[in-house]
Amino acid sequence: MKTPRAWQRMLSGRRLDLLDPTPVDIEIEDIAHGLAFVARWNGQTRGDYAYSVAEHSLLVEQICGRLKPDWPAKWRLAALLHDAPEYVIGDMISPVKAAVGPGYGALDERLTAAIHLRFGLPAVLPKPIKTLVKRADRVSAWLEATQLAGFALAEADRFFGRPEPEVIEGLTLVLRPPVAARDAYTARHAALMAACDG
Repeated sequence: MKTPRAWQRMLSGRRLDLLDPTPVDIEIEDIAHGLAFVARWNGQTRGDYAYSVAEHSLLVEQICGRLKPDWPAKWRLAALLHDAPEYVIGDMISPVKAAVGPGYGALDERLTAAIHLRFGLPAVLPKPIKTLVKRADRVSAWLEATQLAGFALAEADRFFGRPEPEVIEGLTLVLRPPVAARDAYTARHAALMAACDG
C-alpha cells in the first residue's frame, strides 16, 4: 500500500513536511501568500474581498501594541505569526476544531514550533506572551464579528467579551485585495525582524 503524501510544495519551491516540519523549509513569502488567501469566518463576511488571516494577524499584532506599548519587537513578531500555521492547514472555526479533535492541535503545535524557530523565537512561547496574544485575538474577533460578520453587539459580547473602549478606539476594518494584504504582512514582518536585530 502506497504511503500517502504528507508534504506540500510551496510557491518558493520548498517542500514542507506536515508531519515533521523543519525551520529550513519555512519562508515568510509562503506564509504571507497563503494567509492572504485564507478567509476568516469561513468567508462569511461582508464586502468585496474575504477578510483574510493575514489581515487578522496584522490586527492582532496592532492590538498587542495597544495592550502593551513597551512590548519588545520579538513578542510583537510572535503576535504577527500567531496564526501562521494556517498558511498550510487553513483557518477552521472553533466548532470545526472541536469536532476534528486533538490531531488538529498537535499538527498546529508542530508547525508553530518550526515557524518560531525559523524566525528566532522560542518553539513554545512563555505563558504570559501567549495569554496577551490570546487576549488581542479575542479583541480582534469581537471587531471582526461586529464590523464584518454580522454579529449584533450583545451576541459578540457574549462570545468574545466587550473590549475596553481605549483598546479599539479608531480601529475600523478595511478589506483589501489578497495581494495588498500579502504585501502588508510581508512588510510588517520585515520591520519587526529588523527591530529584533537592532
